[in-house]
Amino acid sequence: MSALVSTRFLLPSLAFQRLPFLSRAAFLHRSAVLLGRVDIDHGPLTLATLGFKSKLEKNSDNKRHKSKPEISPVKLPVDEVKPMRTSKSKPIVAKRSLELETAPFAAQSFSELGLPPSLLQRLELEGFKVPTDVQSAAIPTILKSHDIVIQSYTGSGKTLAYLLPILSVVGPLRRSSPDSSCEPGKKMEIEAVIVAPSRELGMQIVREVEKLLGPTEKKAVQQLVGGANRSRQEEALKKNKPSIVVGTPGRVAEISAAGKLHTHSCRFLVLDEVDELLSFNFREDMHRILEHVGRRPGLGQDARGGLKGPLERRAERQTIMVSATVPFSVIRAARSWGNNPLLVQAQKIIPLESATPSGPIDISNTASRSSEASSSQDQAPAVSLPPSLKHYYCISKLQHKVDTLRRCIHALDARSVIAFMNNSKQLKDAVFKLEARGISALELHGDLGKLARSTTLKKFKSGEVRVLVTNELSARGLDVAECDLVVNLDLPTDSVHYAHRAGRTGRLGRKGTVVSICEEPEAFVVKKLQKQLGVVIPACEFLEGKLVVRGEEGKSLEAMR
Repeated sequence: MSALVSTRFLLPSLAFQRLPFLSRAAFLHRSAVLLGRVDIDHGPLTLATLGFKSKLEKNSDNKRHKSKPEISPVKLPVDEVKPMRTSKSKPIVAKRSLELETAPFAAQSFSELGLPPSLLQRLELEGFKVPTDVQSAAIPTILKSHDIVIQSYTGSGKTLAYLLPILSVVGPLRRSSPDSSCEPGKKMEIEAVIVAPSRELGMQIVREVEKLLGPTEKKAVQQLVGGANRSRQEEALKKNKPSIVVGTPGRVAEISAAGKLHTHSCRFLVLDEVDELLSFNFREDMHRILEHVGRRPGLGQDARGGLKGPLERRAERQTIMVSATVPFSVIRAARSWGNNPLLVQAQKIIPLESATPSGPIDISNTASRSSEASSSQDQAPAVSLPPSLKHYYCISKLQHKVDTLRRCIHALDARSVIAFMNNSKQLKDAVFKLEARGISALELHGDLGKLARSTTLKKFKSGEVRVLVTNELSARGLDVAECDLVVNLDLPTDSVHYAHRAGRTGRLGRKGTVVSICEEPEAFVVKKLQKQLGVVIPACEFLEGKLVVRGEEGKSLEAMR
C-alpha cells in the first residue's frame, strides 16, 4: 500500500480549490490549503450550504434566503490552471470545483439526473424507474467531471451510480455530440476501465453493463478477468474494439504489459471495492494500471516539452472509487490518484478533505487497539449496513453449529441462505451435513474452477440450491436479490467484514436477517461488533421451530416465525 501512494509525498505543494468547512479551525495538509470556512451555526455541509439546489427545493430555498439574508450560499472559484495540449489530445483542464446546478438527493425519476434519452429507454425496459439516494447524488456529480469516492452500504445501487453517467458519454448509448468523432455507432478506443478485486464482482459488473446496452450492443463491453482464457480475451479486444473494459487487476495489468490493451486515451478509471484493491497482493498490478490508464504517451511532457505538473497529470482522466467503507488508506489513495475528489454518500456530498477516516477494526485483538483508533473508525461500518436488516446471535457448541444453522433456516422459513465460514477446508463438511439433513447446499470458494463457480452461482440464484456455504470470497460482489438470510458460522475478523457479509441480504430496501452462530467464549466479540457497528444484536435461540429472542437475564422477549 505504501508503495502505491508514496509518490504523493514527493510532489510539490499544490494550491487546491477553496473548500468550505464547518469547524472554526483550519485544517492544514501538505498538498492542500483550505481557505474557505462556513460558520458552524449554519449546520452540516450539504449542497444547500454550498449554494446548489435541487429542482424540488429551489422555490422554497429562495423564500428562505429572502427571509434570512444573512445566510448566503458559498460560491467556489474555478481552478486557475492553464489548459495543456498534446498532439493527440484535446485541451485538458483541471476539473472545476463543486458546481452542481442540480443534484437531487431523492430524485423521482432517472430523467431528472441528466441522462440521455437512449439510456433512459433502456432503463425503462429493464424495469429501473426510481433512482436510489446514492444514485441521485453520484450521477450528476460524475457528469460534472468530478473525481469522486462513492460510499454507501452494500446493495444500495453503487454499480449503477457510476455505470449510468459513464454510459451517458461512452459507448453506443451516449448522447449526441457536435464532435464527429463521438457520433453514435462509430467504433471508439477503450474509454472506460473498471477494475474489481474478484472474478465474481467483475462478471457481475459486465452483466449489468450488458443489460443496459441490450443484446445488439453488448459487444461494447469486454471482460478481462483471471481464470478465463487470455488469448480469447485478447482476440475479443481486437475484434470487437470495446468502449468499456471490466477486469481484475492481474489480468488487466498482464494484457496491458503485453501491449494488447491500449488505455492511454481512456477517459474513466473506476476502482470498485477500492479498499480491497489497496491490499498488498494487488500492489504491482494496480501500480501499472494507475500509470497507464488515462495517461497519454510523452513521458509526462506537455506540447512545449515541459514536464506536466501532478495536477495536470491527474486531470487527464476521471477517477471514480467505490467502497462501502472509507478507511484512511482510501482517503490517502484518492488524494494521490484523483484531482480534488469529492466524497459522495446518500444524502450528502462533501470534500474528501473533511471526511472522517474509518475502517476495519480488528475484533480478535481488541485489548491492543488504542482508543484513538477506535474513535476514528466507529462510524463507517454503520453507514455500510442496509437499513432494513435484523441482527441476532446464537450460542452453540462447535460440533452443533451446522445443526443450529438447520434449525435457524426452518425457524425463519428462509428460502435463500448464504452461510459464511472462515476456513475453506471446512466448507465441504458443512455441505455434507446439510445435505444429510435434507437441505440442498453447495460450496463456493476460490479453489474451485471458473466453470464450477459459475455453475454453483447459477444454481443458487435460480433457487435450485437453498444454502450457499462460502468464505470471504462471496462477501463482496455477490448480488442475489432473493437472499433473505445470512448466517455467520464463523464470526468475521472485523466490523467491516461483518458489514460486507451482512450486505448480501436486505439489498435495495428488501428485508433481511443476519444470524451469527458462535461459541460461548466468543460472545464478547459480538458485543464489540454491536458497539462498533451501532446496531442491536440480541441473543436468540431456536425452539420448537421459532426464533426466540432472549433478554440480558435470559428471559424470552419475543418469538418469531
